[in-house]
Amino acid sequence: MSTSTNFSGQDKSTLAAAAAAAAAAAAAAAAAVGQERPGLRKALEEIVDSGITGITLRVHDERGEWVGSAGVSELGGAAKPPVDGHVRIGSSTKTFIAALVLRLVAEGRIELDAPVAGYLPGFGVDGRITVRMLLQHTSGIFNFTGEYYEDGTVVAGIPATTAGKEWVDNRFKTYRPVELVRLALSRPARFEPGADWSYSNTNYVLARLLIEQVTGRPVGEEMRRLILGPLGLSGTAVPTTGTEIAEPHAHAYYRYEDAGEERTVDVTSLNPSWISSGGDMVSTSRDLHTFISALVGGRLLPAELLAEMCAPRPTPIPGMGYGLGVFVQDTGRGGTVVTHNGGAAGHAALMYSTPDGSRTLTGTLNYVDDAALSQAAAFQRATQLLMDEVFCDGPADPAGPAPSAG
Repeated sequence: MSTSTNFSGQDKSTLAAAAAAAAAAAAAAAAAVGQERPGLRKALEEIVDSGITGITLRVHDERGEWVGSAGVSELGGAAKPPVDGHVRIGSSTKTFIAALVLRLVAEGRIELDAPVAGYLPGFGVDGRITVRMLLQHTSGIFNFTGEYYEDGTVVAGIPATTAGKEWVDNRFKTYRPVELVRLALSRPARFEPGADWSYSNTNYVLARLLIEQVTGRPVGEEMRRLILGPLGLSGTAVPTTGTEIAEPHAHAYYRYEDAGEERTVDVTSLNPSWISSGGDMVSTSRDLHTFISALVGGRLLPAELLAEMCAPRPTPIPGMGYGLGVFVQDTGRGGTVVTHNGGAAGHAALMYSTPDGSRTLTGTLNYVDDAALSQAAAFQRATQLLMDEVFCDGPADPAGPAPSAG
């Protein structure tokens, strides 16, 4: 027996809407499959297998946004790191500080090639050292966290994360920026101003003091006025001496030896003044994407200052040049990326962009740090894996030349 059904206009409209919704859902599902990105998923798993406790990743490119995580948020736990979790970004802070200085250059408050001593009298800064040299790491000023020379000589600074138990015991101590600078300036310079390149956290503590001197306001206030506020970076903070980071966050750890016994301690809470504006900021992978894409996209700086920032000076690091607060890295496959990663005390951040901002990779890591920096090799492998996948469309041909590890 045959049956027939008559539909009213309203019924037909409802069915049409349902069909459209189903089609949209199917399209979304297809897009989701397209965004599954097995190469990225595989890279994350390999990074965790290499010894990193946990990692989150955020990629923006022509295929849209991809977000993922692997590993655990806390030792002994099962939960993955939160993809929008807060993390101590270490030396990625330098890019924020450099951008802030350049914003003040754009306002006419600072001259890029003026002597630092003219802004900060009383410290005894070599009169040949310019603001540009601070941001470019060409000042030659001693690094207050310690200097490591090619012949193996080490000249100690404050107890940093290479100091084992001494750093652990001092991790809640407050260091004043002036104190760090005076320590550094009491030590011999590494080279004549402008004669060479050497990474020094002291440069960026001086940059902080410079910001505060010319504006009359704390660096955090100026950062909110000129960068965090305009970009809506609500997950980013300049804690200076604040010991806690906002939830959600993954945990950071440090392993050290005490009386012949190995110990591992949670160091998520600490006083970041030991690194100051060389690496004290907290952010999220989402905010890092917003920041780096806005920066290279010209939303923060006039074109001429952005060009100065991204003009690389050669460094001893293979495939890496350094501009003003950013590395410019050769991908090894015919392209370059603008980047500044950071890591210290069990937390790390990844921040990469193509020069035109069309692709970005940002991420956060949590791991077990130690005096030997034993996770450094795993971190380098991690960054190369992700660089290949995001910026080179997959791993290099194993039969071809190996890309620079940077």
